[in-house]
Amino acid sequence: MLTSLIIFILVGCLAGFLAGKLMRGGGFGFLINVLLGIVGGLVGGWLFGVLGIKAGGLIGSIIASVVGACIVLWIASLFKKK
Repeated sequence: MLTSLIIFILVGCLAGFLAGKLMRGGGFGFLINVLLGIVGGLVGGWLFGVLGIKAGGLIGSIIASVVGACIVLWIASLFKKK
């Protein structure tokens, strides 16, 4: 249980970092991107499940988390002051 939680957090951190690199404008900085990546991991897993996309294994989890993190960063950028 604890190992799964640690892996989930690490995958979310990696997803946040990668999403920050993929998104135009670089996101919100390293720490916020990582935190949003953890939330994005939940969003990506939920979205892939709703769409019926099977993302098994560690690589599948990373891909789903990066997609979710990009979505979360995009939504957060809508509220970002310019």
